[in-house]
Amino acid sequence: MIFISLENWDEIWRRNQFLCAGLAQRYPESKILFVGLAHDVSNSLRKGRFSDMRRPVAHSIVGSPNITFTQPLKIMPNSLSGGRRHNQIMMRRHLRKMSAKLNLRSPLLWINDHAALHLVGRLGERGVVYDITDDWTSLTQSAALVKRITSQDARLCQIADAVIVCSKRLWEMKRSSTDSLHLIANGVDATHYAYVEARSQQFASSPAGWRHPVLGYVGTIHSDRVDIPLLEAMARRMPEATIVMIGPNSLPDSVQIRLKQWTNIRFTGPIPYENIPDYIRFFDVCITPHLITPFTESLNPIKLWEYMATGKPIVSTRVAGFRDYPDLVTLADTADDFALAVIQAMAESPERAVARKAEARRNSWNARLDAIEAVIRSIRKDIALSDTGDAHAC
Repeated sequence: MIFISLENWDEIWRRNQFLCAGLAQRYPESKILFVGLAHDVSNSLRKGRFSDMRRPVAHSIVGSPNITFTQPLKIMPNSLSGGRRHNQIMMRRHLRKMSAKLNLRSPLLWINDHAALHLVGRLGERGVVYDITDDWTSLTQSAALVKRITSQDARLCQIADAVIVCSKRLWEMKRSSTDSLHLIANGVDATHYAYVEARSQQFASSPAGWRHPVLGYVGTIHSDRVDIPLLEAMARRMPEATIVMIGPNSLPDSVQIRLKQWTNIRFTGPIPYENIPDYIRFFDVCITPHLITPFTESLNPIKLWEYMATGKPIVSTRVAGFRDYPDLVTLADTADDFALAVIQAMAESPERAVARKAEARRNSWNARLDAIEAVIRSIRKDIALSDTGDAHAC
């Protein structure tokens, strides 16, 4: 498999890492080339990050020796059409070279990055899967970029052998664009969170002196996702609580300066996936203060399943995914509702924790991989019955 990802393989695991690691474990004789973000050479030079230039072209993944991670070079700005074409040529050459080195024959091309449209039909692939995890056209960005993403997405839906989406909203958006659409949500490795201790247990100390109750969030933190006014309102209404935000912080500087006035809001920065349970064990309530927008409506948040696996109380805005479980998640529409919901959640019965853990086990990554394998088997069967010489030419 050649897997074109929207992020690098690092310590913060997302859907792509879970899927690739799971497939690599199931099929140890297989080979997976995991393609991360292009290494922006000009940007590294402009910012004096010369150590970036000495990074290896490729390396195997610790714990998954049959996965090779690589980053193509990016020399020119993608904002210029000529520069974009040059970068695409370089990327195709790099991936052909890596495929030859790894002896990848007729690989499955898995595309998570819509900008990888130019690769289809150019890597000797035997089939193409387009996995859509977000509505990227709904992000705050230039009109030109929205137009380009829309075009790339539409074409990939037309020519891919299978299109996979992770949410109901994406299903509604794409069902008229392809004849082979599959809804496969995100999941969780429930065993990873099995040792998170019960919320009622008292701890002698917590990271960085967090005061209880601790209201914890895990995930990417940016303005298109997190409701900043709600976060501030919670800090004001519950000054005795600590609001902990775990994950990459992509908030604008102006917003970060605003939030620094609230001493009970703490940002940890990225935490490796393997260590997340060590932090969640100190949460009294898992929170999701998300905006409700076309972008967040397209999501199936991994944090939903991870929160469930801990058994801890969950309070969320009425956002996609979380609102599907009103019996297991306390939903709130306003800041006042959110504060009251947190108080109520801390006093809930233990039965809800048991039910949440059971729901997490039903939505495992293993179950998702079973569904993905079924899609791949159907693709291979269809392709075997057709002449595929130029089937995926753009």
